[in-house]
Amino acid sequence: MTRVLRPELLDSLPADNPAAKRSRADLRRVNGWMGHRRILLRALEAAIPTGPNSMVELGAGDGTLTLSIATRLHRQWHRVELTLLDRQPVITEGTRNHFRRIGWTARVVESDVFDWFASGQPPVDVIMTNLFLHHFEASEIRRLFQAIANHCRCFIALEPGRNQMARLGAECLGLIGCNYVTRHDARVSVQAGFCGRELTALWPISAKWRISERRAGLFSHLFIAQSISA
Repeated sequence: MTRVLRPELLDSLPADNPAAKRSRADLRRVNGWMGHRRILLRALEAAIPTGPNSMVELGAGDGTLTLSIATRLHRQWHRVELTLLDRQPVITEGTRNHFRRIGWTARVVESDVFDWFASGQPPVDVIMTNLFLHHFEASEIRRLFQAIANHCRCFIALEPGRNQMARLGAECLGLIGCNYVTRHDARVSVQAGFCGRELTALWPISAKWRISERRAGLFSHLFIAQSISA
């Protein structure tokens, strides 16, 4: 399938729209169904076995996926400084308090990702994304990757796979009660997803980085760039 980028409904809905709220709840279930917590946990533990001091999630949404990861890792990853970045963050006070209880400092930033990098942010240990890169054209991803490579020693992205199994999964979301926003956006996400070495081709060419890109599970696509000096 050729990669096709089309608008997603959730991106255009106000945060307090009932359909948007329902879709975000759907996405929490879909992340679980796709095994994204497990995939990201394994990737993070393998890439940063001693744990990071600082971490950024781009496109953090409601922050619950990263909270579930932090809850699993906080006993070996102590006092992580976490930045949750989104153009429209919907992170509740309860989620922030949960981060505090496990010893992580979570800072919520409302910003466009390119504006945020352009504002002179200091480097961090890890930058992570989940279902984020597929919203961008290839030229934008190339530009974003250049900024990411200048700001971290490890980057992990988990994206929709662009394959027949992912397409079938998107068509089945109505069977688990997902609303029309989630069903539409899942189809669009698969069409805009990734396969093969597409993301590797967009990463800055440098001997400094060790790159891994592969299919993850039945429906997803995993990209990891790790500094060799990390």
